Amino acid sequence: MLRLGPLAAAGRLLPAGPRLGPPRPSGGRVRLSRSRPPGPVGDRGLLARQVRAAAGSAGGGRSPALKTPKGTRDHPPAHVALRDRLLAAVVTCFKRHGAAAIDTPVLELRETLTGKYGEDTKLIYELQDQGGELLALRYDLTVPFARYLAMNKVTNMKRYHVAKVYRRDNPATTRGRYREFYQCDFDIAGQFDPMIPDAECLKIVHEILSDLQLGDFIIKVNDRRILNGVFAVCGIPESKFITTCSTVDKLDKMPWEEVRSEMVGEKGLSPEAADHIGEYVQLHGGLDLIEQLLQDPKLSQNKLAKEGLGDMKLLFEYLTLFGITGKISFDLSLARGLDYYTGVIFEAVLLQPENDHVEEPVSVGSVAGGGRYDELVGMFDPKGRKVPCVGVSIGIERIFSILEQRVKAEMLYKKDPKLLKQLQYCEDTGIPFAAIIGEQELTDGVVKLRDVATREEVDIPREKLVDEIRRRLEP
Repeated sequence: MLRLGPLAAAGRLLPAGPRLGPPRPSGGRVRLSRSRPPGPVGDRGLLARQVRAAAGSAGGGRSPALKTPKGTRDHPPAHVALRDRLLAAVVTCFKRHGAAAIDTPVLELRETLTGKYGEDTKLIYELQDQGGELLALRYDLTVPFARYLAMNKVTNMKRYHVAKVYRRDNPATTRGRYREFYQCDFDIAGQFDPMIPDAECLKIVHEILSDLQLGDFIIKVNDRRILNGVFAVCGIPESKFITTCSTVDKLDKMPWEEVRSEMVGEKGLSPEAADHIGEYVQLHGGLDLIEQLLQDPKLSQNKLAKEGLGDMKLLFEYLTLFGITGKISFDLSLARGLDYYTGVIFEAVLLQPENDHVEEPVSVGSVAGGGRYDELVGMFDPKGRKVPCVGVSIGIERIFSILEQRVKAEMLYKKDPKLLKQLQYCEDTGIPFAAIIGEQELTDGVVKLRDVATREEVDIPREKLVDEIRRRLEP
């Protein structure tokens, strides 16, 4: 058997014996040539690297890991098809509300992005110096949009933008949190009557979540002016408003006791101030709560809070006309930690249905968020000219992850689709249930559900099939 040494693996097969030089002269001696063939130094360096790589491989060297970077993933055709359907539904709604699409570079100047995201600035992917420009990958689509408006001197626009953004975050793939993900943004820029664009953004969120039939949801709304007013009447210095706001924003993930501990231990607030904040930020309701706060002895004397509450009352009046207040909650715990928000803020969350162990529905994740940012464009305009803006971002990756976890089904396509062959396929591939629809089932309006393991069959009304399968799949 011929054994190939490292040089053979490097792409060049040498004979097993010594390589002979020129023909031996009569009576002369054989001389083995050790000289290298002529060639560029670079070629010899390349060959040396190949030899070293081959030697490492022969010596048990490990091959490069075949994996995607942390917080990213590939999408097979089935995933892409589902994502395309989701995006089409979202974009259809955006267009129905009169928005036009734009696109911006995935790269932005680093100075464009820094200082806009509060504590989340540390999550920006910064790149090394590229020929004299300090660059970063875009963190969201809002700041690039504001830069676009200022650079092109646009003062009135309805736009949508669907593109990937990048965040150096701790990924949680089961909850749809990645380092590379799609955002679907809708924004209204320009001067309009108060709260009309804000109400339209909330209407869009309501339409999209209703159309996608993801389950019950609630849209929380608040106003940064109300929050700042709360901080002021609780004795918080203005220099700590933003950091305190970032801590309040964690109330959807942490109990109040932990949030209070962070306020006192890390943010330097007094225990009394933290307790006073807690009396406000744990409130939620509707128009009644707005009226109650307008009569609050302290908040009613704060200019910012009074403005915010007045606009919130007007917003609820428009939402009542839209017929969607049943899905809206005025929630003082909502803070949204990004620095650029100046007015109304909102966030949509899916709710877990009530059961015997839970007194009221609980949130299972945010699927949309946004708010008003009236000063962001002015940060980029050379003359500081402001363009009022409000917008919403749909969390398409979170929605995609939710749909992925839903019941999966397939059909066995055969030229001769005999039932026994299809049931055998279920057994071979581990499919737990088979839904059988024949002529009799069509007549009766039922589906025959077969437990593949026990071979038990039961007729289920067609409209109850999904609920029955989910019930049986529960651990």
